Amino acid sequence: MDNGHAGGRAACQPPFFLYLEQRSADFLIAVKHSRRKGFQVISDRLTYGRKAPWQDSSRERKRGRDLTWTLRGMPAPPWVAENWPGSATILAVRCKGTRDGKAIEETRYYVTSLRTTAKTLLQHVRDRWSIENSWHWPRDTQLREDAHRYREANGVQILATLRSLAMNALRLDGFWSITEGLAALAHDIPGLLALLGWRDPTQALNSA
Repeated sequence: MDNGHAGGRAACQPPFFLYLEQRSADFLIAVKHSRRKGFQVISDRLTYGRKAPWQDSSRERKRGRDLTWTLRGMPAPPWVAENWPGSATILAVRCKGTRDGKAIEETRYYVTSLRTTAKTLLQHVRDRWSIENSWHWPRDTQLREDAHRYREANGVQILATLRSLAMNALRLDGFWSITEGLAALAHDIPGLLALLGWRDPTQALNSA
């Protein structure tokens, strides 16, 4: 691909970043393995042991959690700034400790347009992490959304809506873990239909 002219350069940049840049909108976006080149560039730059100009940490102890959050950040390297317009900062945030007696250690990587303190960035990441754990992460890890390769626009939207419907229905029925909900209902057709509000017509007539 020829990146020497405006059209070629724009074509090789993710449309979402261009959309945000054109509207002067700030963003904080998780960088996953599926963004192979970007993930490699950011994780290499922020590997522990390398000096990062922005650092902060905080500890959380409540509701069965004892976690230490550690942030490392630096200005976005040239590849990130060029390919993801508007990117100002790259971040690595490690969460280490115990949750409900189980040891956990996880590092996630982010790119953001924000230029602020390390403490503020860490709070933004923690807020986003909470949303990811309750909504986006289950869609990826339990419903395998990121692994899906359907490209047709209407199909993508329909499948996203069906995933949202499934997650909301399971949680309204008391299943916070999507995996547990799927396992419980996978072979229980009457239970699955009841979850979706369907009633057997004969039962409806008898109860009338």
